[in-house]
Amino acid sequence: MNLKDIKQKLFPIIKIISTALITGAMGLELWNMQTSITNNQLPSILTPALIIAHIALSAHFMEALIAAYYAPTRNQTAIKYAIYTFFVGTVGLLELWENQDT
Repeated sequence: MNLKDIKQKLFPIIKIISTALITGAMGLELWNMQTSITNNQLPSILTPALIIAHIALSAHFMEALIAAYYAPTRNQTAIKYAIYTFFVGTVGLLELWENQDT
């Protein structure tokens, strides 16, 4: 099995999982904001998940900024590709640079 076959089978799975996890992280962040506004607290068991969500959302946001910057040089719409990359992560950046090579 070569690298191209692995990418064809693995990238769609990564995209689905990444989109689900980032959406969940956004939901957890919104829940945390809501509890702060209403002077409540999240269950303490969710604190590690909230920390991981902060890190993941920050990393995906940085990837989205990079994608928005480079998308016009690859004949892509900046905002569209930034949103796509925010949800799928590094796979979106890899696809963006792969489009230039082909």
